[in-house]
Amino acid sequence: MQKNYVLDTNVLLHDPEALGVFEDNNVNIPITVIEEIDRFKKNLDEIGRNARYVSRTLDALRLTGDLRKGIPNERGGLLRVLFGLEYADRLPPELSVGKGDNRILAVCLALKEIENLPVIFVTKDTNLRIKANALGIAAEDYERGKVQLDEFYSGAAELTVPQDAVNALFKHGGAKLEGAELFDNQFVCLHDELNPTHSALGRYRSKAGKVEPLRLPKEPIWGLTPRNREQRYAFDALLDDEIQLVTLVGKAGTGKTLLAIAAGLQRVVDDQVYKRLLVSRPIFPMGRDIGFLPGDVQEKLRPWMQPIFDNVDFLFAGTEKRDGKRSRGYQELIDMDLMALEPLTYIRGRSIPYQYIIVDEAQNLTPHEIKTIITRSGQGTKIVLTGDPHQIDNPYIDATSNGLSYCVERFKNHPIAAHITLVKGERSALAELAANVL
Repeated sequence: MQKNYVLDTNVLLHDPEALGVFEDNNVNIPITVIEEIDRFKKNLDEIGRNARYVSRTLDALRLTGDLRKGIPNERGGLLRVLFGLEYADRLPPELSVGKGDNRILAVCLALKEIENLPVIFVTKDTNLRIKANALGIAAEDYERGKVQLDEFYSGAAELTVPQDAVNALFKHGGAKLEGAELFDNQFVCLHDELNPTHSALGRYRSKAGKVEPLRLPKEPIWGLTPRNREQRYAFDALLDDEIQLVTLVGKAGTGKTLLAIAAGLQRVVDDQVYKRLLVSRPIFPMGRDIGFLPGDVQEKLRPWMQPIFDNVDFLFAGTEKRDGKRSRGYQELIDMDLMALEPLTYIRGRSIPYQYIIVDEAQNLTPHEIKTIITRSGQGTKIVLTGDPHQIDNPYIDATSNGLSYCVERFKNHPIAAHITLVKGERSALAELAANVL
């Protein structure tokens, strides 16, 4: 049955292509939403760009018909801009008609009375969905791009196999597994069916059609030796130049950022495969001006980048103990142009070749922002995304709709991408206990 969908402002600012994803149903935009979008159009951040995209799309549609009567799409639905329906008498006295959210709710109530079609209000505002439900309006979150957490791809699997398969991984550099359904670059722990303690770690490569052993250097990587199975998986992907996109997901203290930086320094400073290690974190929300802090861009970024500095200094401290050489830490790398720190604000429109890019706290980015970042990668560039989908500061995304989770799901069977979920905390016994019990 055809439905009337009413879109809130935050849906269009989150995904400017939302106007065209409701198939053969009617998409209704209250005039209040147009006014709110107009207030964002001059912003220089991602939200401003989305607002301008929506305005341009509606203006182009205006040339093909009457937005008030509705412009039909290819599947039989209509796109309309609604006004004249915001009657205060439809709202209870507790809801002021002077507030934009309440006027949008009034439009939904009026649309239910005027047309004999189900009305569904789509918003990413949790409280607004609650208010809509209290008024008898069906309300939904915007679901496009969401992933199911109970089916979230971990990047690894455990299989019980014949003894010959485990031996083949060691002796012949690979084991073919009949009947096993594995994704490309999925990590595998093979257990001997006769002796479960006899096991081997590998990564499935669809091109070869077999599980191949992990390729890890014998020496520590910038003083780091993997402490658990998942960290071994992570280093294998981070140091493999054939894999151009690596996603690392895990709770606090599992070593996501430290492993990524150590591998990046190895490939940039020691192996000289990449020209520069480029590190960035979202200054939440992405694109917000970094403000009136004193100094140049690097000095303004210092408070946001301090976790990165801490990790680099930790790695330098480890190499000093090993080699006995003193260094100035991250500043020495910056002065040598081997490491750069950049806000994501300025990444749009760039092409970044031959660099090892790490985007920390990527769970605070939307799917559209993740796309913007990955499409900046030039020839010979590797991108590493790290984050914890359960620690999100962005009010309009959650563990199922953030860009990091979306990216993991979309890239999970591509030969140039790999993912691993880190499970065990290694920061300290206290940090691990806190992450589990608090």
